[in-house]
Amino acid sequence: MTFRRFLSITLFLLASNLIVVAQQNEHKTLKKELYFLASPELKGRFPGTAEDKVTAMFLRTELQKLKLEMPFDNGLQAFNVVTSVDASPNNKLTINEKSAVYGTDFSLYAFSSNASHDGELVFAGFGMVIKTDSLKRNDYENLDVNGKWVLLLKGDPEPQNNNSVFIPFADARSKVMHAKDRGAKGVIFVSGTQNNKNDELAPLLFERAVVSSGLPVIDIKRAFLDQVLTVPGLTTDSLESRMIKGEKASVFGLKIKASATTELVRNEVTTYNIAGILTGSDPLLKNEYIIIGAHYDHLGMGGEGSGSRVPDTLAAHVGADDNASGVVTVLELARRLTNSKDRPKRSVLFVLFGAEEMGLLGSRHFAKNLPFPAANAVAMLNFDMVGRLNETKSVVVGGTGTSKETESILNELSAQSKLKLSYSPEGFGASDHASFYAENIPVMFFSTGAHSDYHTPADSPDKINYEGIAELADFAEILALNLANRERKLTFTEAGPKERNTGRRGFKVTLGIMPDFTSTSTDGLGVGGVTKGGPAERAGMKKGDKITGINGMSIGTIYDYMNRLKQLKPGQRVNVDVVRNGETIILIVDL
Repeated sequence: MTFRRFLSITLFLLASNLIVVAQQNEHKTLKKELYFLASPELKGRFPGTAEDKVTAMFLRTELQKLKLEMPFDNGLQAFNVVTSVDASPNNKLTINEKSAVYGTDFSLYAFSSNASHDGELVFAGFGMVIKTDSLKRNDYENLDVNGKWVLLLKGDPEPQNNNSVFIPFADARSKVMHAKDRGAKGVIFVSGTQNNKNDELAPLLFERAVVSSGLPVIDIKRAFLDQVLTVPGLTTDSLESRMIKGEKASVFGLKIKASATTELVRNEVTTYNIAGILTGSDPLLKNEYIIIGAHYDHLGMGGEGSGSRVPDTLAAHVGADDNASGVVTVLELARRLTNSKDRPKRSVLFVLFGAEEMGLLGSRHFAKNLPFPAANAVAMLNFDMVGRLNETKSVVVGGTGTSKETESILNELSAQSKLKLSYSPEGFGASDHASFYAENIPVMFFSTGAHSDYHTPADSPDKINYEGIAELADFAEILALNLANRERKLTFTEAGPKERNTGRRGFKVTLGIMPDFTSTSTDGLGVGGVTKGGPAERAGMKKGDKITGINGMSIGTIYDYMNRLKQLKPGQRVNVDVVRNGETIILIVDL
C-alpha cells in the first residue's frame, strides 16, 4: 500500500469517525431536550400554568443562545386564553318557591350564559328536533316555549341501545340550540334513572373552546325536582319512562314556575409564542421569510374535557411525541441553519406555539400578528408528532397542494433521502399550519403518524426514535435551505378536496369551510378559510365572512353550526345568511 493511499484511507476513517461522533452528540442533545420537555415535573405543559412558563423560558433561552433576533418582547409573544370556568357565589335557583342549593341540588353547564329570568317552566321531553330521511322527531310539537324556561330530559329515548340512532342528537348543546330557536329564555336539564342511575349533576367541565350558548343552562337533580312537581303521581322517572314509550311532551301540564340567576366566571391566563429570527444574507431576499414551527403545549394532567383519550386518568400527559418531538426538531434546525457556513439568503423565523391543543390559538394569534408583512412569508414548515419514525421510514407531508412548486421540490429532494414521503394536498388540518394557510401562505406539515399512546400519559420519551428525528431534520434542513435560497417565492394555491370529511359521527355533509376556532362571539361563525371547489366556494362564500344562519335557523357559534349540519343531507340546496363588511347577504349553497 502506498503512503498516499494509506493517508487517504486514514483521513477517510477519521472523517467518518468525526461524523459518527457528531451524530451521537446530536442525538444526545435531542434526547436531553425532549426528556426535559416531556418530564413529569412539567405536568403536561398546560397553558397558563407555572410549568408552561418554565417551558417558554427554556425555549426562549435556547433560541437566545443562537444569537437570533428576538422579536416582540425579547422573543415572547404573549396572548390570553380561557382555561377554566368557575361558578360565582351569585347563582340562585327557585322552582315553585323552593330554593335549591348550588352544588347540592343544581349546577351549571360550562356553556351557560350569565343571565337572570323568572317565568313559567315548560316540559319538552328530550328536547330533540330531528328531520332526516330516516329519522323524524319534534319534542316541541304543540308547545309554546317563547319567553319561558324549558325543562329537558338528558340522554335519549333509547338509553339501553349503544347504537341508537338518537345518539348524534342527544348532546346538551344541540338541545339548547333547539330551545333557543323557539324563543326560550333558559334551559333546565334533569335526568331519570334510565339515563342517569345515580342522579349525578353535570360537572362544570371546561371545554377547550369556551363559547357561551346564549342561554342560561342549568342541571338539577331529580331528587330536587320530584319535591316541586305538583301533578299527583308524576315524578322525573315517570316523565322519562313515558317519553321513552313515545308519549308527547305536550300532554304534561306541569304548572311550574322557575326563577334563576346564573353566573360563570371565565378565567383567563397568559401564555406565549416564542420566536427567533435568523436574518438572511441577501440584501433583498432577507425581507422574505421561511417560518419553521411546532407547538410546545399539551394536555396538562388530563381529565374530563381536556382532550385526553383516557379522561378518567389524572396523570401528567407528558406529550413526548405530541409535541416535544416537533419542538426539538425546530431547535435542531435552528442550530443547524444558524451554524451553517453559508447563511440562507432569506430570513428564517423559528417559532414555538402555545395553546395548540385548545384549538390552534397560539398559531392563529401569531399568523395574524406576524413581525413582518404576511405577504413576505414564503412558506411555513410545521412539525407535529415526528418522533415515531418506523422501519419503513414513512413520513406524511400535508399541504403539498398549497403551492404550485411544492411537490416537485419534495420529489427532487426526497431522492437524496431514505425517507418515504406520502403527500396530502390539503392546507387545512388539525395542526398549526392551518393558521398560516388561512393567511394564504404555502404550508408543509410533517408527521410520522398517530399511535395508540396519542393523548394519553403513555406518550413517553422512552418510545421516541431519536435517530429518526435527526434523519427527518436532515431532510428538513435541505428543504429549508432550498426554500430560503431559491430565486423565486413559491406560488400559493388553494388546496383541498371538494368535500371534507369532518370525522364526526352524525355528519353527512359539509360546506367546505375552515371555521375560525379562535372566536368567542355568539353572533355568528367566522369563516377562517374556504376550501377550493367546495360547496361554500361555489356559492361565493369568502374568507372573513360570518355565517349567521342556515335555512332561516340562526347560527351563533361553531356548536350551532355543527348541530345544523346534522340536519342536512347531500344534494340539498340551502340558504346561508352571511355578514360581509357589515352587510347581510344570502348565498345559495348546493351540498
